[in-house]
Amino acid sequence: RYTSMSLPYHIGNGWFGGLLPTTAFAIVAQTGNMYNGLWYPIIVAGMTFVIGMLFVKETKDVDIYAND
Repeated sequence: RYTSMSLPYHIGNGWFGGLLPTTAFAIVAQTGNMYNGLWYPIIVAGMTFVIGMLFVKETKDVDIYAND
């Protein structure tokens, strides 16, 4: 159970967090505006939020001990 949540979390953070400075620097170098590099993490966070809201179902009233 923990591995199924931990593995995607750490792989995602490794790829996103590891490449964030390089990607932001490339955007800044390409555009010449130091604030344009901030749009990359904002857009990724927004996309993550929207995808999470669409595909992760609410489990507030679900009995975790009930059989399927």
